[in-house]
Amino acid sequence: MAFSLFSTTEEDPRDEAQKKEDDLILLLKKAKLSMYRGQLHAASGLLHQAVVLAHQTHNTTAIIYTYSLMANLAYVMGQLDNAEKLFKAAMSFMLSEGTPQDDNGVIEISLKLATIYAGQNKVELAEHGYRFCTESLEAKLEKQKELPAEEQSEELRKETRLLLGLCLDSRARYRASSSHLTQATQDYQRALLICREEQGESHPQTLVLMSDLATILDLQGHHAEALPLVQRAVELGRASDHPDQHVLLGNMAGILLHQGELEQSVGLYREALSLAQAAGDGEAVEQIQEGLRQVVKKKKEQRNETEAAQQ
Repeated sequence: MAFSLFSTTEEDPRDEAQKKEDDLILLLKKAKLSMYRGQLHAASGLLHQAVVLAHQTHNTTAIIYTYSLMANLAYVMGQLDNAEKLFKAAMSFMLSEGTPQDDNGVIEISLKLATIYAGQNKVELAEHGYRFCTESLEAKLEKQKELPAEEQSEELRKETRLLLGLCLDSRARYRASSSHLTQATQDYQRALLICREEQGESHPQTLVLMSDLATILDLQGHHAEALPLVQRAVELGRASDHPDQHVLLGNMAGILLHQGELEQSVGLYREALSLAQAAGDGEAVEQIQEGLRQVVKKKKEQRNETEAAQQ
């Protein structure tokens, strides 16, 4: 009788297919938990097991989902070539299942590929990818407008428009990094308009876009336009306890530095530095410290100019 507590002769009521599906779900849950904890290599191993199981069970939905997770993980780990192959594999399965080319899921993968090409400095592929994403989404939104009112989906319209905003934001950052500032400005302006209209002026992403647009305007010498925009972003960020308030403050400090408002700039840089350190944002800390060094350099130059003028 004691032995029966530790063993049983009853058969598992699940059939083999159900067992494999349960195993697959468990592997994916473990992989996502590992990714959340920053255990990226462990997550990669679990996902490789999951994709094998997904192929064995001919579960196309699981194959696509797992390849997408693997691709995103490879991208985060800096394995761009591998991420490209995995995203393409996921897209291939989606299209083979009859998913339309303008499906938002396909566009999302296309955007990831464009971002990868941008990171690899494959200019033509990156530009083509971004153009495909934006033009496909714009055409899709126009088609939706032509549908009878009862066939229109407000949820799909908003999702599609926000994805267009994401594409424009990504392309703006790429164009800014390659010094195409006028084009970057146009993309940022369109992305900001979409985010404002769909998510509101106080939404965290709206404030980031306001700050980024202000920075690009400042780089082109449009200081009069840049400062009110970044001031508004900082003001709304304070009111809403923005998670990246240190970034907004750092951008505003940089714009004030370029305008020669050194004392205001120092105050904002110091506030931004304190918040960045508290948030553990090492990259932002370095950028802010560099900004403070620039302020010191500028003050020294001004002192030297004053002394020279007095002699």
